[in-house]
Amino acid sequence: MLIFLLPLFFLQSPTVAAPIGICYGRVADNLPRPSDVINLLTSNGISNLRVFNPDPLTLKSFSGTGINLIIGVPNEILPSLAAGSPTFSLEWLQSNIFYHIPANQIRYLAVGNEVLSKDPYYSPFVVPAMTNLYQALQTLNLANYVKLSSPQAASVLSASYPPSSGTFDPYIVSNIVPLLRFLNDTNSPFMVNVYPYLSYTSSSEYISLDYALFRSDKAVLQDGALAYGNLFDASIDAFIYAIEKEGFVGVPLVVTETGWPTSGGAEASVENALAYNQNVVRRALAGIGTPKRPGQGVEVFLFDLFDEDGKSGAEYEKHFGIFGLDGSKIYDIRFN
Repeated sequence: MLIFLLPLFFLQSPTVAAPIGICYGRVADNLPRPSDVINLLTSNGISNLRVFNPDPLTLKSFSGTGINLIIGVPNEILPSLAAGSPTFSLEWLQSNIFYHIPANQIRYLAVGNEVLSKDPYYSPFVVPAMTNLYQALQTLNLANYVKLSSPQAASVLSASYPPSSGTFDPYIVSNIVPLLRFLNDTNSPFMVNVYPYLSYTSSSEYISLDYALFRSDKAVLQDGALAYGNLFDASIDAFIYAIEKEGFVGVPLVVTETGWPTSGGAEASVENALAYNQNVVRRALAGIGTPKRPGQGVEVFLFDLFDEDGKSGAEYEKHFGIFGLDGSKIYDIRFN
């Protein structure tokens, strides 16, 4: 019975809309000029952007535009920030970020990217670097405005099915718990890169395409009292369960990357990319939330602004772009 009542429960619950942004990956040739990128973003109502490193020219180009940023702090910088003093971090922030763009346009600093599972050499440096950066932001009276976190890959979970079984990989717990404690103490979100496309293509014998693309018209998975009609919600709730199992309740989540490729792999197509990304946007703006946190929209950054032909790896990794190099939409997605 809960399977049929849950959608009605969502509609009756107070909802909180969540921001939608997009990632600005730059591993490509012949990308549009920053001025053209800004025009593209503003004309499509996109006011939140993730950049993966503090490139001075990129930051300067967005200064004064009203576009809010997640700015990446590269993995290789973490040892210096961790070993230095808060004064060193303050100087680093001033010269590498605030010199180029005002603080009121910075929504988050993403300290490292997918470190714990994919670049573990830097794992011991994540929280010490964040601590020094936080103290530097306190000195500038910005700690309550510019939030710090560290995006993680979905592979930091050793179990995610069903969502209530969500558990962090025991090999990274010694690093994940201090990170969660920092986020909890500073009222900052846990950041995760979530790709149902990868889950689907690696387990298509168990996961239907409709479930991955939000096209199921009824619940596919019953997990205790909660019913799931799409893989995105199940993936998010698995993280919430995992975080709670480590003793932290109420830590918000931000999806710092998610998307669906248009070519280069199984079920990678313009039609499927539109179906996936448009539903992610619609649910965030409507504040639908997930079965475990109904009515709390999930802040999401779609990947990617453009195709990135310079990427290595599988062919599909080059084809997440939502816009062509001429600024036209590859498919007719709406962001508002």
